[in-house]
Amino acid sequence: MGQVAAVEPAAHANGAAAPPSERLWKPSHNKWAVALTVTMATFMEILDTSIANVALPNIAGGLSAGVDESTWVLTSYLVSNAIVLPVSGWVIGWTGRKRFYMACVAIFTISSFLCGLAPTLGTLVLLRVIQGAGGGGLQPSEQSILADTFEPAERAMAFSIYGMAVVLAPAIGPTLGGYITDHFNWRWIFFINVPVGILSLLFSYRVVEDPPYLKEEMKRFASAGIDYVGLGLVAVGLGFLQVMLDKGQREDWFQSPFIITATVISAVALIAFVIWELGQEQPVADLRLFRNRTYVASNIAMFVVGIALYGTTVLLPQYVELLLGYSAQQSGMVLTPGGFTIMILMPIVGLLMARVDARMLIAFGFIVMALALYHMTSLNLQTDYRTAMMYRVYQSAGLAFLFMPISMMAYVGLPQEKNNMVAGMVNLARNIGGSVGISMVETVIGRRSQFHQDVLSTHISAYEPAARSATRDLGVLLFHSGIGRPAMLGQGVGRIYGSVLKQATALAFVDAVWLTAVLCACMVPLVFLMKKNDLFAMPVAGH
Repeated sequence: MGQVAAVEPAAHANGAAAPPSERLWKPSHNKWAVALTVTMATFMEILDTSIANVALPNIAGGLSAGVDESTWVLTSYLVSNAIVLPVSGWVIGWTGRKRFYMACVAIFTISSFLCGLAPTLGTLVLLRVIQGAGGGGLQPSEQSILADTFEPAERAMAFSIYGMAVVLAPAIGPTLGGYITDHFNWRWIFFINVPVGILSLLFSYRVVEDPPYLKEEMKRFASAGIDYVGLGLVAVGLGFLQVMLDKGQREDWFQSPFIITATVISAVALIAFVIWELGQEQPVADLRLFRNRTYVASNIAMFVVGIALYGTTVLLPQYVELLLGYSAQQSGMVLTPGGFTIMILMPIVGLLMARVDARMLIAFGFIVMALALYHMTSLNLQTDYRTAMMYRVYQSAGLAFLFMPISMMAYVGLPQEKNNMVAGMVNLARNIGGSVGISMVETVIGRRSQFHQDVLSTHISAYEPAARSATRDLGVLLFHSGIGRPAMLGQGVGRIYGSVLKQATALAFVDAVWLTAVLCACMVPLVFLMKKNDLFAMPVAGH
């Protein structure tokens, strides 16, 4: 997100110092108005990544398609979103940031309206591809806008406002989507983007502007030509990677020729992309940034944040819906208080960023996350609403200390003209982490449910005294409820087996939580590979 420090913060790519007029550049409009404007579009775009999840059955029914086919409504968006993220910095260099940003808002808004009118599933999937492409360019450009708009000592608070939108939107998306689907029509989950998009366009035209250094960047990009090979390789590589992650568990992973083919294509394209880009003067994604260890550690940390945030955002609602019998709207309400927790804590984290080493805040956040997830492993079939909701609140408290400090640390030691590239890669790390987290949760639940079922079934037989006693007692209850003796035994055994399946699934959910907790705990030592930052000691870049 924001730039905390730079080795040569006011330098250009050729190493020359920026002229005084550029270093002293300040936006002509109120900087907080700029922050609220870009936050509005961020919230709208991220909300759309989760709001459609609970509406898939209704979408499938409304468009006469199968539920499995309707999942492409989600996959198509994520694929195009992932492709645009790493190349957005390069496109900004060509077109200018304000022009690119407003184009993305316009594409997202128009395609949202058309998604609500889609007559067939194929049309909707195509429009979601276009919508995802528009949404993919929003976050990187918004973050770099904030980095150039605010002084270093002010960026922490500015990004705390932006960060609230990033982590609140996925939390309330399922709740809002469930409410709209239950009380209106699934098409309104797309129509609600239109007024927000129009307002965002009007405000952006009025208050957003490009700093002088971007004009110099545009001249250099114009002379370098278009890297068609790099664009093609990253599109193929990330596109097939996203499809592989999304469809892996459903296709039984590497038992499926389709998944094997997608994996090979993705790996070959991404390796070729790395080799090709390292030889380009103006690469689509500047991979040389990974020579900076703070940048590498920040991307890894953000990848794990994506796993924890999106993985548990899928896991907890599934648990309360499948095993506790909650409705889609009720399951969304389990997540919503966690979003408000983040809203309360984010400004506090923003204030702490100006006074405390960001590495300490990140380490604290991962420790809280790991402990919260460890506490969540006590989930059981008697868990009530308040307990499930508090699990999410505890986890959200840790997330509040992670998102903004990690994003800001990614900029430490990098020159200002790389702001757009850095923002794109950090957002890509989080999104790919989210896809891995969702895929990981689905796979662990699917595989470990079978394992626990096999283990528990060994204790259910006609020769086990406890099983025989439970079958007999249940049979008596069924008999007194009016069920005849011939059906009594069969129904008793069936109900016991159903209980075993629920217990096995519950244990599998706990295994997924354990794995996520361990990943968060492993991030704590990694944090100290980052360089120490000092907001007030750093020179002002680009102002």
